[in-house]
Amino acid sequence: MKFIKIFLLILFSINIQNTTNAANMPASFADLAEKLMPSVVNISTTTTITTRSNPFPFEFPPGSPFEDMFKDYGTPQKRQTSALGSGFIIDEKGIVITNNHVIQGAEDVFVRVNGEKNIKAKVIGADPGMDLAVLQIESDQKFTPVKFGDSDTARIGDWVIAIGNPFGLGGTVTAGIISARNRSIGLSRYEDYIQTDASINQGNSGGPLFNMDGDVVGINTAILGQSGSIGIGFAIPSNSAQKVINQLIEFGETKRGWLGVRIQTVTKDIADVEKLDEPRGALVASVAENSPSDKGGIKAGDIILEFDGRKINEMSELPRIVAETEVGKKVKLKVWRNKREITKEIILGRLETSEDFKSQGLVTEKPKEDTIDGLKIKVRLLTKDDIKERNLPKNTTGLVITEIDKDSPVNYLQVNNIIVEAQKKKINTIGDLDNIVKLALKSNDKSLLIAIYNNNNQRRYIGVKLN
Repeated sequence: MKFIKIFLLILFSINIQNTTNAANMPASFADLAEKLMPSVVNISTTTTITTRSNPFPFEFPPGSPFEDMFKDYGTPQKRQTSALGSGFIIDEKGIVITNNHVIQGAEDVFVRVNGEKNIKAKVIGADPGMDLAVLQIESDQKFTPVKFGDSDTARIGDWVIAIGNPFGLGGTVTAGIISARNRSIGLSRYEDYIQTDASINQGNSGGPLFNMDGDVVGINTAILGQSGSIGIGFAIPSNSAQKVINQLIEFGETKRGWLGVRIQTVTKDIADVEKLDEPRGALVASVAENSPSDKGGIKAGDIILEFDGRKINEMSELPRIVAETEVGKKVKLKVWRNKREITKEIILGRLETSEDFKSQGLVTEKPKEDTIDGLKIKVRLLTKDDIKERNLPKNTTGLVITEIDKDSPVNYLQVNNIIVEAQKKKINTIGDLDNIVKLALKSNDKSLLIAIYNNNNQRRYIGVKLN
């Protein structure tokens, strides 16, 4: 009898769980799709390109010098190209959101609402940085808008639907779940994508990703691979997008916060050298002259752990958080310097009005090559000509690597990389680096932190374990 009671209790529990799961799974998306369709638009653009016909009765072989020599000859011929995308209406007056790459370079932009005729639209503002654009439909009629939802509350596993114009097949609805959050795929500087398995193809770009309340939680932007949907699509989160969209509507352009630093990832080796508890934060590789960070006392080699009360766990988080912060705001930065935490106050500048580093050469010493035995490399002094040719910043001093042994602890570096710092000390002579390396070899952990300019002239910090 007792066994029967236990069996019935287990069976009852399973039934309750199944009923709960069934309640969370929508029986159909039809009602939701029908409600949202009038707010999703198909976008088409036209662009005129000019080509020249071949004036000769033959073709030059590919790579032939005559191919370039005669490329401007021939009769100019103009033809129109078109592109397709998606978008959605956020205001009854006809304000439409889409991707920048959908309308970039277009001469004419048209939207089709609810499968009806094309209506011309103008571009209010566009932002290549986050790949967003705002359009205004040129019509007096009232449109049906949708509203943004809170993308921060969207969870992995939540149901979502995408509506768009894949391959020109307007009014297409696909469904899936949120597969992942906070994805970075190398398309832009400000990436924090929502990943979804709702089918997204070419032409879906700029279309909305809806939650089950009918609110926009993402703007479909990218697919993985060129052949179409393979169950992995990416959307800009609505919370990030709204800040840019509001600026484009109000100003016609973006106004992003700017620190004026070049940053890199804090590796385990760098964290060990700096006595940081774990690899976290953003390592400042260089500071732009007269930038907000320069004026606020930030130095190359600092590790930014917190910005305006928000912890920086990964280097990639900092540019996005800074960009979303109001220009002119005074913010506090928690920084790891000389193996302790300090606080600095910075007044943010505006990214769009910032200037790049200004470069002037200073070092005039004649080249002299020597060996740094502890690193198993050969180096020479940086010269005035080096600085001029490579457009290095003002007051740069250091050593150019001329040879690297195969068993060198820095054999992943390249010839012509420039060592400018070691253990946070500026390198002026070959003896400076040699002495610092010898001291590091005598230490218990035999760790060395060096700063280099790579062959792309990017300043980087590298943690080295000496043999």
